[in-house]
Amino acid sequence: MTFSRTTLDSGITVVTERMNEVRSATVGFWFDVGSRDEPDELAGTSHFLEHLLFKGTPSRTAKDIADGFDAVGGEVNAFTGKEYTCYYARVLDDDLEMATEVLCDMITSSSIETDEFESERGVILEEIAMHEDTPDELVHDLFYRSVWSGHPLGRPVLGSNDSIGAVSRDRVVDYWRQRYSPVNLVVAAAGHLDHDSFVERVEGLFNGRGESRTDRGTEPPLLSRIANVVARPTEQAHIVLGTEGLARDDEDRYALAVIDTVLGGGMSSRLFQEVREKRGLAYSVYSYRSLFAGSGTFAVYAGTTPQNAEKVLDIVQTEINSITSDGVTEAELERAKGHLRGSLVLSAEDAGSRMNRLARQQLTTGEILSVSEIIAKFDALTMDDIRRVAKDVLGSGPFGITVIGPFDEGAFDRYAA
Repeated sequence: MTFSRTTLDSGITVVTERMNEVRSATVGFWFDVGSRDEPDELAGTSHFLEHLLFKGTPSRTAKDIADGFDAVGGEVNAFTGKEYTCYYARVLDDDLEMATEVLCDMITSSSIETDEFESERGVILEEIAMHEDTPDELVHDLFYRSVWSGHPLGRPVLGSNDSIGAVSRDRVVDYWRQRYSPVNLVVAAAGHLDHDSFVERVEGLFNGRGESRTDRGTEPPLLSRIANVVARPTEQAHIVLGTEGLARDDEDRYALAVIDTVLGGGMSSRLFQEVREKRGLAYSVYSYRSLFAGSGTFAVYAGTTPQNAEKVLDIVQTEINSITSDGVTEAELERAKGHLRGSLVLSAEDAGSRMNRLARQQLTTGEILSVSEIIAKFDALTMDDIRRVAKDVLGSGPFGITVIGPFDEGAFDRYAA
């Protein structure tokens, strides 16, 4: 990978990667602000803005935006996380200038009319209701809310009925103008493009806009040892068991990725084989790691019938204890490295994936590594590295658990240790 990076006088960082073998380009405007950065009374505002900025500007309506991309077979979308928000488009290389211009117009000049604001408030309240009715998604939010209670990272990205129902248009607009500033922006692009020409298109953005840099000076959360049961008459028990993980810039994150792959990261993982293939106790079971500034989590999800919930949890704990006490086998280590290596290389064939990798690395660590350099990080890992990180992450801290299903309070207290 050969990437180019330019920091403009305005504070915007532009990173690109040229791919001569494709005829497309993907561009993303990444703001270093997410649900973690919202005051309590503005919970969900970043996601609210994600919706509102598609509603039109003084120079183009919402339909104009949609028509512009449909007319060239392009895609435009956005997503919000706990620590960043991204607006992106994928188009033919000839249409990159148009896509960049439209995205710039949206994020700098959206009208946010009162009627559109109220209409979209209703849409988001419906989205929250739909999320509440999807227990395999909701359980992850409830886990964070439980183990990181009182900390901004514990709040759901969507906000709540109370916060979205009460927030005013003026507060949302003030938040937008303050936080969507050049110093908080990374513009990333990958595909058939020229870096210097792209920088010229981006330059001149945000003239006269606020200069507030995101400050995550709050103390990182401490994970609580807690068992949280949300009683619902569901057909399945939805379970998340997790512990404190690693921060997004921790060098041990590569070893943790290997551990994640061995434990529950694919069809050959221990949990998939033991829980699903050998015993038929669950359709969905996997582990995952979430890395944030200053903190993170490592967790396991399983969906199973209520009568099998404790059996599944016992297997999960047995496999976690096995990795912390005995480590992984040589075969597992090599298979995990191969899995991660292959996933990286395959994703590198897609301009969207490359754009995402560029932007995330710039935002989270400021160090942009090529696929080859990342693979070298994995190849350099030893069995001692895996044992040490497994003990540090899985063998030392408290575990919390959240379960949605037809259970009484206290039914899973013994798993919070």
